[in-house]
Amino acid sequence: MNFDTLDRRRFLRGASGFALALPAFETFSRVTSAAGAGSTKPRTPVRRLACFYLPNGVPMPLQKDPAYQDWSWFPHGEGTDFQFTKCLDPLEPLRDDLTVLSGLSHPASRNNHGHHNADQFLTGASIGGRGAYRNSVSLDQVYAAHVAEQTRFSSLVMSTDGGTGPQRKTHTISFNAEGRPIPAENKPKRIFDMLFVKKNEDAARRLALSKSVLDHLMEDANSLRRQLSSQDQQTFDEFLGSVRDTEISVAKSARWVHLPLPTVDVDHLNLEITPENPREYVRTMYELIYLAFKTDSTRVATYQLGKEVSKGISDYLARAVGLRMTHRLSHETKKPDGWKNFGTFCRFISEEFGRFAGRLKATPEPDGEGNMLDNTLLLFGSASSAFHLSRNYPLILAGGKSMGLKHGQYLNYAGANAYRGGWIKGQPEPYKMRPPHNDLPLSNLFVTMLQRLGVETETFADNTGTISDV
Repeated sequence: MNFDTLDRRRFLRGASGFALALPAFETFSRVTSAAGAGSTKPRTPVRRLACFYLPNGVPMPLQKDPAYQDWSWFPHGEGTDFQFTKCLDPLEPLRDDLTVLSGLSHPASRNNHGHHNADQFLTGASIGGRGAYRNSVSLDQVYAAHVAEQTRFSSLVMSTDGGTGPQRKTHTISFNAEGRPIPAENKPKRIFDMLFVKKNEDAARRLALSKSVLDHLMEDANSLRRQLSSQDQQTFDEFLGSVRDTEISVAKSARWVHLPLPTVDVDHLNLEITPENPREYVRTMYELIYLAFKTDSTRVATYQLGKEVSKGISDYLARAVGLRMTHRLSHETKKPDGWKNFGTFCRFISEEFGRFAGRLKATPEPDGEGNMLDNTLLLFGSASSAFHLSRNYPLILAGGKSMGLKHGQYLNYAGANAYRGGWIKGQPEPYKMRPPHNDLPLSNLFVTMLQRLGVETETFADNTGTISDV
C-alpha cells in the first residue's frame, strides 16, 4: 500500500482502524492546530534537525602519500571551487545542498584521546579522559526542547549499538539538560512500533496509573532526601532528575494518546534487519528517520553510526564493503591498501547519508513549500580526524536552504593543516602532539544552526561567536 496515492475518503474510512493519520493530507501539526480552531496565529514553518556521528575519524593521508589524491576525506580545493575525493563523491548530486567544513573542534576536548569523543560531540563539554565525569546538554536536545510541544515525540535517539554505553565510550550522542545520556534505540522494529503502531485500549489508563505512581514516588523521595548526607544528596538528585524526565514523558504521552497515529508504507523495509546485514541495516535506520520526519512524528533525530572502540555491534559495519572490522581500518592505514580500505568504508557511509538526504530533497514538504531537505538541517561528522586526533573534525552541514543556509562550498578553516597522516609507531600519537594551529570552536557552528532553526540564543558551550559563511 502506497500512502502517497491514498485519497481523502480512504483516510477517513480508516478512522476506526489500526493507524489513522495520512501524512500526505494531515500531519500531527495540523491535527493539533485543528484542536485550537479559531486561532489567528500564523503557522510556524516546520524546521527539523538530524545529527549523525561517525566514530574513529576519517582517512587523512599526507599530500606526499600516493593515496592522498583519491582517499583523503576532505575535498581538494576551497570555497566553491572544490572537488570531492572518492570518500565523498557519492555526495556530488547534493553538492549545492551541503557544505564541508574543516578546522573546527571543541576546545575542551582537543587533548582527549580519540576514543573518548562521542560523548562530547554534540555537547562541547569538558569530560576529560579520566576521573570525575560531567556532561552537559546536547545540541539536539536544546532544539528538541524548543519544539517539544509540536510533535508526538520530542526527539528520536538512535545508534547501531543501542543503550547508553559506558562513560567516555558512549553509545548515544544525545544528553539531556542535566547532562545525562539518553538511551539510544537500535532495533528497527521497536523504533517503528514506537512511531506507528497504536497502543492497546488500556494505554490511557496505564499512563494515568504511571503518573499516580510517580507522584507518590516523588513525595517519598523528597522525604528521604532530607535524611541523606551531602554526597548522597547529589547522587539522589541525579536519580530525581531521571524521575522528572519520566514524569515529563508520561505527561506528554497522555496529551497525545487519543490522537491518531500516522499510516506509512513499509513494504520496502525489513524491520527485523540487524547489523549482520550492515548496508540494509543502516539504510533502514535512515528510512525510519525519514518516515518520522515526513509524518511530523518528531522534528529532531540523532543516529550514532558506531561507537569509538571495537568489540561491538557497529564494528561489523565494514562488512558492507567486504572488509572485516570497522575500528581496525583506522589502525591499519600503513598496511598495503590501508588508506583505500578506510576510504572505501567512508565512501559506503557517504552513500547512505547521501541517499537519505536525497530522499528528503525528492520529497515535497508536506503541508508546506519546497522540499523536505530545504526545511531540515543535517549535521554529519566525527570528533576525530586523523588517528585518534581530537581536532579538525570532519564535518558536513546539509539542507536548510529555507532557513537561509548557503551551500555548495568547502570551508577550510584549517588551511594546509587540514591534512595529517596516520600514527607512526615510535612517535607520540597525534592527539598528544602540539597542534599546528588553533581550530575554531565547533560551538560557533552550533549557535549558528540553532539561530537558523529559530532558537533565540547567542551561546552554546564555549562558543565565541557564530559562523557567517554558511
